Amino acid sequence: MQLKGLVRFFAIALILICLYQLSFTLWVHNHENDMEQRADKWVKANFQAPEQKYPTSASDKSLYADSLKQITDGRKKQLLDSTADDKIGPFGFTTYKNAKDKELNLGLDLQGGMNVTLEVGMDGLIKSLADFTKDAAFNKALDSAVAKKANKGDDLITLFVAEYKAANPSGSLAPFFITKSNTRIKYTSSEQEVVTYLQEQSKTAFANTLRIMRTRIDGFGVSSPNINPDPAKGIINIELAGANDPVRVRNYLQSTANLQFFEVYNIADIGEKLKEADIRVQSYLNGVSVDTAKATDSTGKKSVAAKDTAKVKKNEYPIWKILQPVQAYQKAGKYVYPGALGYIQSKDTGTLNNYLNLEIVKSLMPPNLKFLYGKASAGDDPKTKNILNLYAIKTLDNGQAELEGDHVKDAQQDYDGSNPVIRMNMDNTGTSIWGRMTTKAASENQKAIAIVLDNVVYSAPSVDEPITTGTSQIRGGFTIKEAQDLSEILQSGKLPAPARIVQEQIVGPTLGKAAIHGGGIAFLIAFIVIFGLMLIYYNTAGWVANSALILNLLFTVGILSSLSFTLTAAGIAGLVLTIGMAVDTNVIIFERIKEELTKGKTYHNAVTDGYKRSLAPVLDAHVTTFMTAAILFYFGLGPVLGFATTQMIGIVLSLFCGILVSRLITDFYTTKNRHFQYFTGVSKKVFKHANFKFIEYRKVAYGISVVVLLMGVASFFNGFDQGVEFAGGRSYSIKFSNDVSKETEAIRDELKLVFAGEAPIIKTVGTAGNQLDITTAYMIKQTGKNVDSTVEASLYTGLQKHLPAGTSYHDFDTKFKMGSQTVQPSISEDLKTGAEWATIISLLAICFYIFIRFRDWRYSMGTIVSLLHDVLVTLAVFSFARKFVPFPMEIDQHFIAAVLTVIGFSMNDTVIVFDRIREYSGTMRGSDKGTIINKAINDTLSRTIMTSMTVFLTLLILFIFGGEVTRGFSFAMLIGVITGTYSSIFVAAPILVDFNKDKPLGKQDK
Repeated sequence: MQLKGLVRFFAIALILICLYQLSFTLWVHNHENDMEQRADKWVKANFQAPEQKYPTSASDKSLYADSLKQITDGRKKQLLDSTADDKIGPFGFTTYKNAKDKELNLGLDLQGGMNVTLEVGMDGLIKSLADFTKDAAFNKALDSAVAKKANKGDDLITLFVAEYKAANPSGSLAPFFITKSNTRIKYTSSEQEVVTYLQEQSKTAFANTLRIMRTRIDGFGVSSPNINPDPAKGIINIELAGANDPVRVRNYLQSTANLQFFEVYNIADIGEKLKEADIRVQSYLNGVSVDTAKATDSTGKKSVAAKDTAKVKKNEYPIWKILQPVQAYQKAGKYVYPGALGYIQSKDTGTLNNYLNLEIVKSLMPPNLKFLYGKASAGDDPKTKNILNLYAIKTLDNGQAELEGDHVKDAQQDYDGSNPVIRMNMDNTGTSIWGRMTTKAASENQKAIAIVLDNVVYSAPSVDEPITTGTSQIRGGFTIKEAQDLSEILQSGKLPAPARIVQEQIVGPTLGKAAIHGGGIAFLIAFIVIFGLMLIYYNTAGWVANSALILNLLFTVGILSSLSFTLTAAGIAGLVLTIGMAVDTNVIIFERIKEELTKGKTYHNAVTDGYKRSLAPVLDAHVTTFMTAAILFYFGLGPVLGFATTQMIGIVLSLFCGILVSRLITDFYTTKNRHFQYFTGVSKKVFKHANFKFIEYRKVAYGISVVVLLMGVASFFNGFDQGVEFAGGRSYSIKFSNDVSKETEAIRDELKLVFAGEAPIIKTVGTAGNQLDITTAYMIKQTGKNVDSTVEASLYTGLQKHLPAGTSYHDFDTKFKMGSQTVQPSISEDLKTGAEWATIISLLAICFYIFIRFRDWRYSMGTIVSLLHDVLVTLAVFSFARKFVPFPMEIDQHFIAAVLTVIGFSMNDTVIVFDRIREYSGTMRGSDKGTIINKAINDTLSRTIMTSMTVFLTLLILFIFGGEVTRGFSFAMLIGVITGTYSSIFVAAPILVDFNKDKPLGKQDK
């Protein structure tokens, strides 16, 4: 009775806590709806013009609607901010701000937003700790370590030290770190002491980078940003649901706030050297030696000494064709040269970089010269955004600036007239250096000084007179938002270790709404179907299972909310799957109760024995499923974490509700001299006295398994469609106004032209034919702030023929581009490695558990063979059917989640059969193994089919109604349910007969 009282207390407490926790979501939703209606009324009253003044063209109407929406959203935010402390809910028991912090948050794939994974680069930290040494061996070892880290899981410090020692066995790293180590490192310090020092500094740098990132993210204004650091991997995963400006997010997060002030070489200083460089590059491209080229004068005429200069005329002016030089201008009666050397299109920067990095060019230039590009102009026009200035920066001997941003005390957004600028104040040391630099520049014909942030020149103003006050400003053609962001970045501080985005996912709000609708419909239909099925199959006892199901879902969602969990589309998939698996506990128990009743026991004894004898198989099934979910949680990233979290919580609550709460309800009912009915007309007839000879057909099953093995192996040769997560690259989801499924080849050819010959992979999504997934590796290995926008502008250019006439880049970005994903090669390798380890560890962990549980290696052998069978079937289907199905079948994180879930589900079935075999091996003494195993399978067949049917139906509903986000996942699971049911009966069990035939089936035989 004490246990029943405790279960009753916990059940009631959980119900009240979950209802209380979920009420915050309801009150927040109601309050935000009220504020949205007020904002809409205010906009209609103040901004909408009379009907005759409305814009007439489709483009103008679109812009007008977008403007109204922005105004409405802004007004709503103002209203929400002003009512943050207002009381809401019944009797005003809480404030909006407090309720907002406690609501169940929707992930970016449900409301739109952005998910990024940042890799904290320790190469910049190592360089700074070594005082930016120019030592060739040091820098070569570091570059090699960075390149290897892209394909290996080792940390950068370990790789760097190994690379340096391999190239310099007798060399010492200690001298490089003496200056900045504050006496920690001495000339006599050992290699291990240097490694320890670097590792300590990297941990501190990671923590500081994370702290600064949190400060920056607070400036986005999104509700409940989700930040998950992983110091072991050196990555930070950030989810910004509701963020609607990807360019701003990229710039904001990747900025190291490394502010520097440089003198420059202008066109007057190195113009002649650039002309000579142009001739040398031309000669290089034509395969002519520099000496031969020099034998040709500036008019192109051959000298007597020149031997084969005819080739020189080819590839003329390679640099000047892509670089437009600047001209001097008059200022106060003097000719002043701008800070920039010239203008170039961003698409040509790679070519120019190759030219400038040639040794024949570098040898011409001063050793302290560094070429940098300017900031792209603001605005959405891809033409103006892709014109950049080229600057020649004059560095110190170590490659750094004479004045660093460390000397800037504070920075804030200000105005120079009507133009937004950033105003800065320097400390005493900075003021002194700044005064000296500006005095020198003013005396040298008003020379420019470049203001550089993260290797991008934001402005390079000519200096009219010395600045000795320590106050200066950065101009850069900023928008107000850009100026605010940059001032906040500078204020929050310089990142000790630079961070770069290695994975990115953008989900548009339209796609998010579709995911909510599809997931909600799938959830509702699955719930109704399973609810009805329990009543049809288990009569009044079905109400016990359904009560446990309702409580399971309530507890799961309530606990997720109390843990500040963010619900994603994958999380909804986890909830839908929980519906199918939550009833499994009751199915196992009810089937056992039915067996006991069939033996003639009373209801009381049948219920007692049914719960007692079901405990072991229920625990075994849930432990194995929980293990795979936990492994998925450990190795997963982003949305997959949501699925794994939901599944783990659902499994634990399934045990609580299915065993304890169900028993509590049953006992409460039977104390009134009543009992539940467990049979219906349907369930009495299904599998009644089943006596199938499964073992006798095992050789046929073995033959099928051999075919499966061959198909699975062949799938590796046939190939798979790897998702962008594993292949690396950029993927865009584009929804057109009409069916373009027959135009994919033309679209591929047109995109190949704008993607510099890189042919994209194009897949049709859905049956309407108006949505495409476009994946490309174009520019994926290039870094910089303008790379993503350049690729997207090229995509827009390549698709223009298939978009409505007059579609602007803004319309394309906001209305046709439903979402995108970017994964750098380095992180894709990590994801693939993690997926492989997750699968291997799951198989080994389950086999080890089975061995400990059954103390017989044959059970583990049967387990691993059946699981490999299931995995190979799934792989074969995804390999050979990928060309014929109307939805993407990609190997990605969702696929791995499906495979691991299939492994857990298959084990669920297998363990139930194994438990019954072990039980019968003790009660059916003298019977042969085939008879024992056949009886065990037949007696559990009703449970096996019932569980498989409930899970299959929920997955089928998810596949049909859940939307494109979870379609590949649910399809893989559908395959897994079928093959898992087959393998537990025809693969795992027969192995117990054919391996070590003279050994009994279990310990009970002895």
